[in-house]
Amino acid sequence: MSENIEMESGPQPLDQLMLEGGYKNNDLVSISQEGLTHKQVSKARKGRRITRRIQIKILNAWNSLTGDDINLDDLFNYRGR
Repeated sequence: MSENIEMESGPQPLDQLMLEGGYKNNDLVSISQEGLTHKQVSKARKGRRITRRIQIKILNAWNSLTGDDINLDDLFNYRGR
């Protein structure tokens, strides 16, 4: 049997940080060196479950964009699988 995992986690802290900073999805996509897509960022902001690998891509892009050194817990309220 497969686990019953809730696929929607609601708006993520990433979304609020991007709104406060005036950032668009394209800002993360354009700075990413790891092939991050607009669709992945959009899903992440809305709280649609994404993999840990995508979460890390977003984290790396965020830290590059802002110069911050934050961790996954600052951007997401769940752990990707």
